[in-house]
Amino acid sequence: MSRVRLWPIVAVAHACTLVALLAFTVANTLPMAAPLAWSGAAGMQRAWVFNLLAWIVPGVLLAFAALRLRATAPTIGLVAGIALRLFLLAALAFAAQGVWPLDPGALDAGVSRLHATAWMVWSIAFAAGALLSGVALPAVRWPALLICAACLLSPLLHGPIVGPRVVLVAWWAWTLLLAVRVPGIEKTRSQG
Repeated sequence: MSRVRLWPIVAVAHACTLVALLAFTVANTLPMAAPLAWSGAAGMQRAWVFNLLAWIVPGVLLAFAALRLRATAPTIGLVAGIALRLFLLAALAFAAQGVWPLDPGALDAGVSRLHATAWMVWSIAFAAGALLSGVALPAVRWPALLICAACLLSPLLHGPIVGPRVVLVAWWAWTLLLAVRVPGIEKTRSQG
């Protein structure tokens, strides 16, 4: 199987999300404290473009990266394999947030519920995957455990405005960490 450098794919996915978040927040004249998904809510200008660039394309790129990581590290172990499958689940849930945008007229019903469910699945799969990767992969142990703690504690410590942003940055850090270090783990094990 040919080696694909995954960290550039992961970096492009995160850059796409960051640029979409910033550009559409400015274009829609939203306050920086607005919910992350608000630019993609029903009724916003070019909401479909935002959802495509902020959630769907990055989620699909990250799902590809998760699949490639798992394929290039078949002997990585059960717990690490589960962590990589949770990475895949989190990436797909991340993309699903763009498929089901918020509806400002019905935040507690309909499509907004599906969007909130996708956010919750993403954050739970991400936190569990970070925890398991921290337990099973020595090369990412301490950073992954710190990222897991940030994911779990930041909504409680920082509230509804800063908390989700910290979780998103933790997601970026964890996926980049895996893309950089997991292929190296497999190479080291096969040489040793």
